[in-house]
This record gives sequence, structure tokens and C-alpha cells, in this order.
Amino acid sequence: MSPEENVKIFSKCNNVNGHGHNYKFEVTLFGEIDPITGMVMNLSTLKEIIQNEVMAHLDHKNIDKDVAFFSQTGTVSTTENVCVFIWNQLQAKLPNDLLYEVKVHETDKNTFTFRGDF
Repeated sequence: MSPEENVKIFSKCNNVNGHGHNYKFEVTLFGEIDPITGMVMNLSTLKEIIQNEVMAHLDHKNIDKDVAFFSQTGTVSTTENVCVFIWNQLQAKLPNDLLYEVKVHETDKNTFTFRGDF
């Protein structure tokens, strides 16, 4: 894309070197509550999956260059696509289709939600 197109599409977020965010994200699970544990899923297990499948890939990374989902496919690293990436990573590892929703906060005012379909 030309520098002019970059400015037109991405406005103040355009930069030849990219720009950064301190994303926050939420994961919502939906499923049967285990009558023995009282949980849908053990939170320690969920935290471990999030660390291995999301944080290890995104934390302190240049998403466009360091994350294969973006660098090898040419996918633009918008917050919407970061949301889809997180969904895909978690959906592949969580048991029993427990994943209901991923919500990514780009800023206090900009939030994107993905529930696995378009």
C-alpha cells in the first residue's frame, strides 16, 4: 500500500514503523458446571492455556512481524483481527467448545468482540 493509501485508511494510526497498543482482553466460557468442582473450567488451567497460546505470541511483540498468523498471511493486525487470532488460539486448546466470546480492548473507548462467526 502506498504511503498516501496508508494515511487515508489508517488516519492517525498510520506509521511506516507501525504503532503499539497495550491491549486488554477478556475470555468468556459457557458450559455445564461440574457438580463436583462447581466450575465450568479450572481457572488455573485456563490461565495456563492463555499464557501459552496467547500471551507467549503477543506480549511485547511486533504483531505484524513476529506473529505468523499476521506475517505469513498478510493479515492486517487490526484489533478485530487480534480478536480473531486470540479466538483461534484458544478454540484449538479449550475442551468441549467452552469458548463463548473473546473481547479485546484497544483503548478505554474501543472494544471489539468475537464469538467465532462472521
